[in-house]
Amino acid sequence: MNLIDTHCHLDFEAYDEDRDAVVSRAREHGIARVVNPGTDIRTSQAAIGLAEQYDGVYAGAALHPNSTASWSPEAIAALEHLAAHPSVVAIGEIGLDYYWDKSPKAVQQAAFEAQLALAAKLELPIIIHNRDAGDDVIAILRNWVPTLPASLQDRPGVMHSFSAPQHIADAALEMGFYLGFTGPVTFKKADSLRSVAARTPLDRIVVETDGPFLTPQPYRGKRNEPGYVRFVAERIATLRQIEPDAFAAQTTTNAERLFQFPERQ
Repeated sequence: MNLIDTHCHLDFEAYDEDRDAVVSRAREHGIARVVNPGTDIRTSQAAIGLAEQYDGVYAGAALHPNSTASWSPEAIAALEHLAAHPSVVAIGEIGLDYYWDKSPKAVQQAAFEAQLALAAKLELPIIIHNRDAGDDVIAILRNWVPTLPASLQDRPGVMHSFSAPQHIADAALEMGFYLGFTGPVTFKKADSLRSVAARTPLDRIVVETDGPFLTPQPYRGKRNEPGYVRFVAERIATLRQIEPDAFAAQTTTNAERLFQFPERQ
């Protein structure tokens, strides 16, 4: 089974003691590529550093909504500089988070809109974080999508670790977004999430770990890592009554279409 983990925070300290082994295990399990999104300037720089260190690792550059309290236009300029690096394949993760009270809603929205404008300017897809803010995320995206250059119109981005209701999925899919599914799709009580996964067009699904978080069954409760993305793929393949290898191949094609991974020198 060959897969792409489209979202893992390999730069986080949870991997500091055995990062080489984590990357090696991913390769052993057929994980050809990993996208490491940034959550602020420092982690975006770290993601780029890991992309330079490991073949098959790519980066995102962004301010996570929980990192936007001190947002300024200068931060957007810094992100634009970082995004010029050839390993950067997305602006992300960006979005809105109304669960944690770490940044005022108005500030989050301003930073989100500024980063959307940057993504359109740079012709890079976005990785969206949405927690308890689905309606506002969709409203902002509806204003943004019509402004996109032709190169992004069929790949504006991905709704990362999708966990919202079906109407949010439908709205995102209508605008051309992909949906990323993570470990919770394997959880016993996640029937509503599996219902969304069952209804999502196969050519709009990507699989993620969101490591070190959201570890799937059978390793729930332990640290997540890219090699475990296969459990997400296998669960959705079973749900969709598709051979796991065929489903994996489709999600790999989807991720390649979304991120347009550059050839690495």
